[in-house]
Amino acid sequence: MATVLHLLKGSDAALARSVMEQNVRAGDQVSAVFLEGSAVVELPGAVRVRRVGADLSYAELLELIFASDHVITW
Repeated sequence: MATVLHLLKGSDAALARSVMEQNVRAGDQVSAVFLEGSAVVELPGAVRVRRVGADLSYAELLELIFASDHVITW
């Protein structure tokens, strides 16, 4: 099991959502972080969702990045 962090900036998250679903099916622990200014979109229920500026600081984001096995930016 890997920890996978997805960083989302754009509003079109169809491909990101598909990859997250694959990560979840593989048994990975999946988190998604919406960067400031990005639109929040619906993601799979097993994905932990956070927002920079709302419930996550940049310092906390940096900690998440270094704690993750894989980081994917969209």
